[in-house]
Amino acid sequence: MVARRQLERLLEVGQLRNVEVQVMPTDREDHAGMGGPLQLLKFEDGSAVAHWEGQLSSRLISDPKEVRIVELRYGIIRAQALTPRESLAFIEKALGET
Repeated sequence: MVARRQLERLLEVGQLRNVEVQVMPTDREDHAGMGGPLQLLKFEDGSAVAHWEGQLSSRLISDPKEVRIVELRYGIIRAQALTPRESLAFIEKALGET
């Protein structure tokens, strides 16, 4: 029941104009996100910071050169994932199976 509500919420949020939901299929065993969760925060002044999590540590990244590496990795992850339209269709299919 919880999973169903989560999928419904993802579909709802995915319809917003300022949100893009992308799913990384589980059959893509080796992708750029395998190093662990990451967050990338961009600010109005053009600056950015990143937060990288690993199994034994987490790290705030503020050095512009290192942030750029995270930005590139994030771009690769998005390229490897399903498109937003494909992702919403994937979620709808999963919702139909729950």
